[in-house]
Amino acid sequence: MKRSLMGRKVIIFLLIPALSLIFVFLILPGVWVLKIGMTNETLTGAKARNPDFVGFENYAKVLSDRFFYNALRITLLFVLGSAIIGQAGLGLSLALLTYRKRRLKSFVQSVVILAWIIPEVVVAYLWIAFLDKDYGTLNVLLSAIGLNKINWFYEYPLLTIIVFNVWRGTAYSMLLFSAALETIPPSYLETAEVIGASSWRKFKDVVFPNIKSYILTDLILITLWTFNVFTPYLLTGGGPSFRTELLSIYIYRTAFRYFKLGYGASIATIALLINFALAMFYLSLSRRRRA
Repeated sequence: MKRSLMGRKVIIFLLIPALSLIFVFLILPGVWVLKIGMTNETLTGAKARNPDFVGFENYAKVLSDRFFYNALRITLLFVLGSAIIGQAGLGLSLALLTYRKRRLKSFVQSVVILAWIIPEVVVAYLWIAFLDKDYGTLNVLLSAIGLNKINWFYEYPLLTIIVFNVWRGTAYSMLLFSAALETIPPSYLETAEVIGASSWRKFKDVVFPNIKSYILTDLILITLWTFNVFTPYLLTGGGPSFRTELLSIYIYRTAFRYFKLGYGASIATIALLINFALAMFYLSLSRRRRA
């Protein structure tokens, strides 16, 4: 009994540094944002020094704000296209294509990691140079084969930032799935090959059951990361006509361009709750799988 109590005390003592960091860098800012969201504080002017407490008035306004729903709709489409379909799908496909092909795997991983580690501002500049209507590399190639130039940032703005984010973030999914494939005992796939199973049956009956926990982990992380990403702002600034205004960009515009700090904080709080709901949804799926 004494050993058990001592063990618990040691565990609590060891957890104190981690819990302190979580409190300082996660819980405390979250509470601060919640508090600011209940005021009419602005970035400049009289309300910057003496804001009034307005309770849930900001939250009520957000729920009837058409710009908020526009940003939320675009964000959900962006997450679906670039994270769930794009990064997870492409990452899994690349991991499967390079499985047991050491040289090809090393080359592909080097390329996707390179896209991952380049600074965001540099990546944005490269994509602007690549997709520019008049002098972009892609349009020059299209013109060379007799096709019309396309104004990608105006005609297909959402698709453009989705492809950009897939290109930028596929490395994590590919590395995770490649590591997951290495955990499958070789005898499983060898047995499937001996009995003449098709590629689809090998994936469905051998590969997928052994890596589905990794897929769920990947979906949890890339969904939350993509939901909060701000980099597309460097390409489009949220335009044209708010067609690429993600929730993170809308929060930035409200708080730091229109100076409505309290209102922006209330939107950020709602975004935080949506993130929490998404995390709980994925975790509930994980618990059902284990049950």
